[in-house]
Amino acid sequence: MAAQGQMTGMQGVYLVAAELTRLGLIVSVTSRNARGADLFATDQSYKKTWSIQVKTSRKPVTYWPLGQHYKSEISKTHIYIFVNLRGKEKPDYYIVSSQTVAKKGRTFERPKGPWHIFKREGLKLDDWSVFGVTQSN
Repeated sequence: MAAQGQMTGMQGVYLVAAELTRLGLIVSVTSRNARGADLFATDQSYKKTWSIQVKTSRKPVTYWPLGQHYKSEISKTHIYIFVNLRGKEKPDYYIVSSQTVAKKGRTFERPKGPWHIFKREGLKLDDWSVFGVTQSN
């Protein structure tokens, strides 16, 4: 049986894939061995392609945990999408470049080992412009 965290993560991945598809991109879910990328997306002319890391929380939070490689996995085409699930309401999506995550992410030492996080402060909600699309209902 899948753990609750795995189910939450997969829900976020598929919600983001659906949203990107709704916005006109072609989206593919990666296999589990693609470190740092949950999705690949391309525009319909196949001229622009992005790798996407999705981080999901079951409820609205002010920060998300990051993987240990967040400072080295930087590319103009590598994007993080942070998702706050909101029950039956539409999720919150925060779209952030990997450069911004590397710059603003924080690592804290604790007895169990380092803790890497990215805080939500200052982020715009539903800003899909990095993909060359605008949010429309």
